[in-house]
Amino acid sequence: MRASCVQPRRCSLLSAPLVILAGLGPAGCGSSAGPGMGGPRGGAGGASAGAAGGTAGAGGTGGATGTAGAGGTGGAGGTGGAGGTGGATGSGGQAGSQACVNPPHVLPLNPSNAQDGITLGGFYVDTDTWNAANYPVSQTMYICDYDNWYVTAKMDNASGDGAVKTYPNVHKDFNNAPAIASFATISSSFAHAGPHVGIYEFAYDIWLNGVASNGSTEVMIWTDNFNQVPSGSVQDTVTFDGQSYKVYKSGSYIAFVDTTNVTSGTVNLLSFFNYIIGKGWIPASSTLGAIDYGVELVSTNGMDATFVVDGFSLTTN
Repeated sequence: MRASCVQPRRCSLLSAPLVILAGLGPAGCGSSAGPGMGGPRGGAGGASAGAAGGTAGAGGTGGATGTAGAGGTGGAGGTGGAGGTGGATGSGGQAGSQACVNPPHVLPLNPSNAQDGITLGGFYVDTDTWNAANYPVSQTMYICDYDNWYVTAKMDNASGDGAVKTYPNVHKDFNNAPAIASFATISSSFAHAGPHVGIYEFAYDIWLNGVASNGSTEVMIWTDNFNQVPSGSVQDTVTFDGQSYKVYKSGSYIAFVDTTNVTSGTVNLLSFFNYIIGKGWIPASSTLGAIDYGVELVSTNGMDATFVVDGFSLTTN
């Protein structure tokens, strides 16, 4: 599914070269009033999976505060859910077992600002309810830090269109539009947990050559897919750092869909960009606009479900 949305950007951020490490990012960029992505959001459907789910459920009250991980008692998953002893462990010190207890920032769905959020550690944590107004949706975001937050949401796919309603995420803007070729390293670590109900995917959403604007390219990297279907058709199968991806393309939208779901890891983003350049899909002079990580939500089967991000870092130089 594709949409067009061009908005003023959130904040003035970094230009290459720079290193952003977990917990060490520069502070003070952006504001909670600033817009987020709001643009094309990748997923084409999952419409055929509308009733997917099962007994896993959305978990009990308590969200992401389960013992030793994102799940646990009352956590993100129900029986057989997303939790587990020790949780997911991300790279670069991003422990997946950190629980967001007594979150200091709680952001309900804001009808007047689809990009409502907060800047923490140089990153913008964004509710990104860009398509919620068109469907019956409830969503609340609970934030302990940019790398430790969770969302409880309720929506369905009764229309059968498989549309993404929201994309709660953490992201970094590169407003100076540095050239991809100017970087020696662009890598990111992540850790998350999902409830295994409805239709959703955890994914990077990356903008090249602008952000949700004419001439820009949207690149998604799906790390954990539950019943979602990307736009476009399969162009290739590639392997980066031992992980295999099917490559989908539809116009200026490109999605790398992991053939095996993973809940934590490190992704060498520069390898993906160089692959796209090598295919001739973008020019060698292309620039970096924004890097997001979060979860695209299509359906929770009409029940409350909790989605956890408990690890994130971004390194560039």
